[in-house]
Amino acid sequence: MILAFLPAVFFGWALGRNDAANIYGTTVTNGLLNYRFAAITASLSIIAGAIIGGRNGLETLASLSSQTLVSAAIVAAAAGLSVIILNHFGLPVSSSQAVVGAIMGIGLLNGSVDWFVVAKIVICWITTPLGAALLGYVLYRIIARFFRRIKSIVVQDITLKALAIVIGILGSFALGANNVANITGTFVGSISIDEAALIGGLSIAAGAIIFSKKVMYTVGKRIVSLEAFSAVVAVLAQSLTVLIYAYIGVPVSVSQAIVGAVIGVGLARGSRNFDGRLIRRILLGWLQTPIIAGCVSASLFAIFSFFGLS
Repeated sequence: MILAFLPAVFFGWALGRNDAANIYGTTVTNGLLNYRFAAITASLSIIAGAIIGGRNGLETLASLSSQTLVSAAIVAAAAGLSVIILNHFGLPVSSSQAVVGAIMGIGLLNGSVDWFVVAKIVICWITTPLGAALLGYVLYRIIARFFRRIKSIVVQDITLKALAIVIGILGSFALGANNVANITGTFVGSISIDEAALIGGLSIAAGAIIFSKKVMYTVGKRIVSLEAFSAVVAVLAQSLTVLIYAYIGVPVSVSQAIVGAVIGVGLARGSRNFDGRLIRRILLGWLQTPIIAGCVSASLFAIFSFFGLS
């Protein structure tokens, strides 16, 4: 039984390693926070988010299609493999979409897909970057009005660091609440929801605190065209968006949320120069990620079934 969880644990580690960078990458690269502090607070907040706020998402993915312990392990392995393959070719990828695609690949073979849940998930995928953009725009206009009233540069710096800490904790909490379902949602039934939340949360937290430094700086530099204040507001918009969907019960893409948030903040600052490739990458990710993950999971499941292992 323990071996069945290894693909999920590895997938959680990889997810935490990458997605924690979306939360803290901008503030670490801007020098507002140091890496060690970011990694520690991220890991602790992720565990808290998974345990406190992960239940709804776990229930949603558990209801998408019926799973055995073996098929749940295949889903985790297929989602992880799909993410690795897409990353290798430099293609856009969302772990949430990979997991849902992997679940549906097996579910279609078994005829056990709940299409109402699928529709709910797809709608949330589409509205994630749009909602984050709207939040980014509104939050920037509101917070900037108060921030500009601070005349002292020293006080501004202290305020920014305090905001970065609070928002980083909130974002990490949201990351755990949102993504724990991707890691262990398919295991609910074989284990309890509380156990699934703990295992998934620990896996993601391990990725956030181990070997995430290089990824954090890479992501931060990619978005660091925003000055420090704008970057903090973008992360706040992303975090709130992800947290809202966590409580709705649908895991969504943290990467797509930060892209939407950055666009919203940019619009609020008066910028109209956006790389259309970002939008195309999101649209491409919606299509290719679940399809590829579904094909991988269906193939693995068929192989296991052929040898009577499923």
